[in-house]
Amino acid sequence: MLGSLPGEASLAAGRYYAHPQNAFWRLIGGVIGEDVAALPYNRRLSALLRHRVGLWDVVGEATRPGSLDTAIRDARHNDLASLVESLPDLRMVAFNGGKAASDGRKLLAAQAERLRLMTLPSSSPAHASLRFEAKAAVWNSLRDALAD
Repeated sequence: MLGSLPGEASLAAGRYYAHPQNAFWRLIGGVIGEDVAALPYNRRLSALLRHRVGLWDVVGEATRPGSLDTAIRDARHNDLASLVESLPDLRMVAFNGGKAASDGRKLLAAQAERLRLMTLPSSSPAHASLRFEAKAAVWNSLRDALAD
């Protein structure tokens, strides 16, 4: 699971998806069938690993006032190609939102033949054009991929 770049609340907390209104933990919990949002952070990460889900970011460093993806400037991307090459059993990469997908798909273009690349609606509270239920319906399509 690749996001774009952690927001201010996440950076301050040193945790992925730390903003209380970000729906990531509820959405991924629905996918894996565990209420990870109710768990302490380290147990959330353990639950994801048990279900073969990893977290990282497309952007490694950037200038960004605030937390909006549209404000990202001077992005230095993480080496996603090397990550994928180091994981021969990896079959799918899901992107949390449009910015992660647009940048990540370019970075993984050479691996697109062996990987399924899936764009998910952003879990961010800034992406309010879709209600939680609509986001969850798309996110829940990950269940089949994790079952393979």
